[in-house]
Amino acid sequence: MSIEESIRQHIIDNFLLGESSRLASDRVSFLDTGIIDSTGVLELVMFVEETFGIKIEDDELLPENLDSVENLADFIRRKQGVQQPTK
Repeated sequence: MSIEESIRQHIIDNFLLGESSRLASDRVSFLDTGIIDSTGVLELVMFVEETFGIKIEDDELLPENLDSVENLADFIRRKQGVQQPTK
């Protein structure tokens, strides 16, 4: 399973209760659409740290890192030192 697939599945299962239509693309903002609130961000951070074996520092808790499937996958790859896929 790709990083994007893993994130997407976690969001659908834990925040959207199976309603995948609210996550129409990997660029949908979690915060702007109300998919995740500030408490949900903490849960998302725990999922990412446990699943991908990285530590997210306080100064990395930024929308450009965490606010969509695409942003989060890119952030995880940077933290893991993995080259970004060509878009």
